[in-house]
Amino acid sequence: MHALLLLLGAWLVTTRVAVPIGQVQKAGPLPGAVTAPAEQLGNAFAAVATHVKPAVVSVYSEKLARMRGQEQSWPFDGDFLRPSLQRRSPFGRQAPSPFDAPDEGVPMHGMGSGMILDEEGHILTNNHVVNDVDEIHVRLADGRQFEAEIVSTDVGTDVAVIRIRGSVPKDLPTVSLGDSDQLRVGDMVMAVGAPFGLTQTVTLGIISATGRSDVGISDFEDFLQTDAAINPGNSGGPLVNMRGEVVGMNSAIATSVGQYSGVGFAIPANMIHAMLPTLAKGASVTRGMLGVILQDVDADLAKEFQLPESKGVLVADVNRGSPADTAGLKVGDVIVRLDDKPVTDRHEFRNRIVGMSPGAKARLDVIRNGKAQTLTAEIGKLGGAAKQAVPAAAPPADPQDHWGLTVATLTPDIARQLDLDDEKGVFVESVRPGSAASRAGVQTGDVIVEADHRQVKTVGELSDVLSKSRERNRALLLLKRRGASLFVVVQDG
Repeated sequence: MHALLLLLGAWLVTTRVAVPIGQVQKAGPLPGAVTAPAEQLGNAFAAVATHVKPAVVSVYSEKLARMRGQEQSWPFDGDFLRPSLQRRSPFGRQAPSPFDAPDEGVPMHGMGSGMILDEEGHILTNNHVVNDVDEIHVRLADGRQFEAEIVSTDVGTDVAVIRIRGSVPKDLPTVSLGDSDQLRVGDMVMAVGAPFGLTQTVTLGIISATGRSDVGISDFEDFLQTDAAINPGNSGGPLVNMRGEVVGMNSAIATSVGQYSGVGFAIPANMIHAMLPTLAKGASVTRGMLGVILQDVDADLAKEFQLPESKGVLVADVNRGSPADTAGLKVGDVIVRLDDKPVTDRHEFRNRIVGMSPGAKARLDVIRNGKAQTLTAEIGKLGGAAKQAVPAAAPPADPQDHWGLTVATLTPDIARQLDLDDEKGVFVESVRPGSAASRAGVQTGDVIVEADHRQVKTVGELSDVLSKSRERNRALLLLKRRGASLFVVVQDG
């Protein structure tokens, strides 16, 4: 019986049973009422892509690099979406192998994206796409190709304007910049560009976040974050809203594998729009400056500075003779509004200040010692970067055991090594691991200049203040660290 069942099973598996054609069930199209919403959405996506793609260009760059006999560095190290090395130029020239000519320059090719801004042939792209290259070419969506030249760049925001060299055709398609301030998290967007050299590629996603300002990519950051697929080669291409307006320029990705991982960053259109008139003229962008060192306000600092909520930015230092100093800002002030708009964090505040023109008036609403007041500052011109101090060794001193500190009075020699000018205070020689000071973030090399709003110049003065601070199990310290100032709250337990 068992054998009979096996034979029957084999027959069922191997035998084909004929079914009359008339009995075959055919899957016809779904009713229009069911598919109409999806079709309408698809038509919208297609319309946006068709509208924008003609004005999106591929940007090819070339640099002559030495491959042997010298230490070789990748010529596009600034490219966060690093272009791939190609053996063949996209414009038909055969590039020799790095091993073919050991003592001669070898052309290396990079690729990014860009968007045409006007009929004069100005093209917007990233600075890192065209930085430190010998030749630039652009290829339009319709296949036309042109040599291009750099008009102006802004390293601080990674923005560049290039232009078609020579005679500019009269029928150039252009993009339209939208209002990036109106974007909401969840809004749908498209990214257009040439990922991995695949020109005219469109990807779809949403705005994942706005105001990303601590990414560490450029000096002035206010990135849009999106999950629209962005890959190497997308740099400089547009991020587009569902009205076909450019709301950002794709610039970087967060990834551990070198390609799309769901987190991309775009420079918002409004930040770019403010610079375009200057860059298009070939000039450099001038930025505003206030002259303060700021830090964000957390719950502990809010309590120490008598604030109703953890909002605003805390003034940790004021540069002497700066616009902030002239306006009357003081260490310990909390700036809560700038020109009638609330201040959210130090990055947002800094971006707003550097976006102002030198000479402009800025109204600052501050809270000082728990009381509100208004100051007016005349914005200065942003200069060079702040000098970095280098910690030096300090003579031994008795430890502040309760807080986990070993400190020494700041001598002129130590102050000179730390580049602190005439600063007075107490030098932190060491911090005991796991102590209250360590948990608060105090570091070896810090200089304590204030404790609980009192200036301290010697170890004795610091000890007097901290002994009283033990009664409330917390102390507010103002530190100097590598040329910057920082408030910390040290808590016992």
